[in-house]
Amino acid sequence: MPVQIRLTACLILTVRISGRFFFYTKGNAMILPMENTEKMIFPGVGKYGIPAIKPETDIRIDKLEWIPVNYALTAKDKATKGVHFYKDDYQFERFWNNPDKYIPLLQQFGAVCSPDFSLYSDMPLAVQLFMHYKKHWLAAYWQAHGIHVIPTLCWCGEQSYDWCFDGEPRNAIVSISSHGTQSDPYEAECFAKHCRKALEVLQPSGILWYGKCPAEFDWNVTKIKPFQYERRQYRE
Repeated sequence: MPVQIRLTACLILTVRISGRFFFYTKGNAMILPMENTEKMIFPGVGKYGIPAIKPETDIRIDKLEWIPVNYALTAKDKATKGVHFYKDDYQFERFWNNPDKYIPLLQQFGAVCSPDFSLYSDMPLAVQLFMHYKKHWLAAYWQAHGIHVIPTLCWCGEQSYDWCFDGEPRNAIVSISSHGTQSDPYEAECFAKHCRKALEVLQPSGILWYGKCPAEFDWNVTKIKPFQYERRQYRE
């Protein structure tokens, strides 16, 4: 129901219409910002209404130099490069907080990966779902602005299989990171199990791989080389 709120001498009427919040004051209507729903609400897929990423099949990912997002602004010859988000979340949270600001920057690149918002098995389910939603909302928003997007696959245990592949394209190019999973045998096997499930469900046409690629998955894979400024810190 509409809610009236009186603030000093100003009467504000707040109305929710089709999931968006509008507020009216002195005959003027404005959309109330709320987790980017004022910009776009995409038709969702799956139980939780996750925005779908359109498949990319014709991008020559092997011909692009892939750089981390924190070097995107200063990169030269942007059209010959791709941008990945395999960095700490604080490096790219700004893309969610102010999505329109970075559209002109990303449009200059040959392709970008969807942002790799962290998923942890000990997160509450609501937080896991929101991280997945944010990734897909941004990817769909970028595609709506003509940006080529490679979906970054993420999961957080078998319990996430019900939703972690929602919105991912089938028979398309995807990106996977094994970074930090290969030094411990148990972690490596857990990663392999989840990766097998992802490939079974999505049947990708090619993979853009970050980190050490196990021999089992080393087919039709384009490996992201460590960026020149990060080689000293790079670890498989």
